[in-house]
Amino acid sequence: MAGSRQHTASTRGNRRAAPARPRRRKRTSRLRTSLVITLSLLVLASAGVGWVYLKLSGNIQTFGANGLSDNRPVGTSKGQNVLVIGSDARTGGNDALGGGQKDDVGRSDTAFLLHIYADHRHAVAVSVPRDTLLDIPPCLLPDGTWTKTQVNTMFNAAFSVGQSPQGNPACTQNTIENLTGLRVDHTVVVDFKGFAKLTEVVGGVQICLPQDIYQNDLNPNRTTQGKRLFAKGPQNVQGQQALDYVRIRHGIGDGSDIGRIKRQQAFVASLLKKVKADGFTPTKLLPLADAATQSMTVDPGLGTADKLISFMMSLKDIDLHNTKFITIPWRYEGQRVAIVEPDASELWAALKADRTVDGQDASGKNGAKTKEVNASPTPAGPVSGGGISVAVYNGTTIPGLAARASQELTDHDFTVTGTATASTQDHATTVIEYGSGLEDRAKSVARLFPGALITPVSTTSGVDVVLGASYANQPAAGSGASGSGTAAAPSPSASVPSAVAHDARSADDDPCSNLSYG
Repeated sequence: MAGSRQHTASTRGNRRAAPARPRRRKRTSRLRTSLVITLSLLVLASAGVGWVYLKLSGNIQTFGANGLSDNRPVGTSKGQNVLVIGSDARTGGNDALGGGQKDDVGRSDTAFLLHIYADHRHAVAVSVPRDTLLDIPPCLLPDGTWTKTQVNTMFNAAFSVGQSPQGNPACTQNTIENLTGLRVDHTVVVDFKGFAKLTEVVGGVQICLPQDIYQNDLNPNRTTQGKRLFAKGPQNVQGQQALDYVRIRHGIGDGSDIGRIKRQQAFVASLLKKVKADGFTPTKLLPLADAATQSMTVDPGLGTADKLISFMMSLKDIDLHNTKFITIPWRYEGQRVAIVEPDASELWAALKADRTVDGQDASGKNGAKTKEVNASPTPAGPVSGGGISVAVYNGTTIPGLAARASQELTDHDFTVTGTATASTQDHATTVIEYGSGLEDRAKSVARLFPGALITPVSTTSGVDVVLGASYANQPAAGSGASGSGTAAAPSPSASVPSAVAHDARSADDDPCSNLSYG
């Protein structure tokens, strides 16, 4: 009986269990359906991302690499140099934002060279005023011919070479490479529409003004004050209002282009702070890239969406405090801006050596010494300066250096035309400056100053030696054990001139700090 009851219970249990099989098939069916839906969503999402990438690539306009010089500097850093040009071209609807005629010649409204250090944790943006007097090297014209070198010409004229409405970014890149000796890895041109759209996508950018700004400040030709455009103090701006802020010049600060550059630096710093706060993820960067690419022209190296996004992602580890904004060493020359040497050459040397504004080694090599850049070699034989005239300047506070160098030059048959104190006395490295056609003579002079930087300068017609602190540690000529004429000096520690470093702005600075520029 017991066995019968057990059998019956077992049978009943089996009967109760039997209907469960269809339910398992139903759950499996639901699971399969979920998997299909999930996979479908993934496919759609991937297709969406692919569509966005195709859209971005379709947006991007590139300029021809055939306009770049055949005589380009060699890259000396594992970092990157990116030339950013703000164009005032009126094509493509930009006339609605900036006024003017659609067929106006394209000009560069602003420009800066962004150096991303080899450690990818530091960056510095060096602004070049549009009125800076410099040499514009040969550039390609629309008809396929090349221009001749233009000497002592305003910097923004490079973008206008060829007189096309779109401008000539390749010529501007050639000019920056010729000026700095740095190889420009990428060039980006942003027009009015692209800039305005960018500020809208991030939800506005914080600025700060020391006073109320009215319409006649933006347009001094107005006969009335007009309505108030900006209120005094901190505020958020985007679109047309952001564009007006970075373009305004008259009626604010000292009314100069230098003041406007400082205002633009503060704006870009604030923009970077906003982008950084939002996060460097593809989800955040894709809308940003979409907005930018609609009104942006780049070199072929950034001509696809994946290259552009990859470049943007490479900036994610750069700290805001380690992102600096400076201006090329300058002084007024009449209504124009002249480059101050040898300060500018020392700045370029510091960037080549991946030396930061505050003197850190950002080469990415722990404990590595900053390498010597564009420096004169140790002479391999006797030095003779017959027929070469030289002026000597002491660029330090160390007394007697100019007299010592003068005697050394004279002992080697150079003609010293005079000695004096340089305009600034904080030079770490000796610089040999030379005028047009005198490069060979400058190299002969440099043989007596191992480690010196050799640089062309349009404001001199001869050869000048500006002594740096490195010369104080250099043994006198003839004291070397080899008897070759001079001994090698220690490699100079390239540094940013103190005047430039003192004026630097960090991307994490309070927008309301230092409003002297307006």
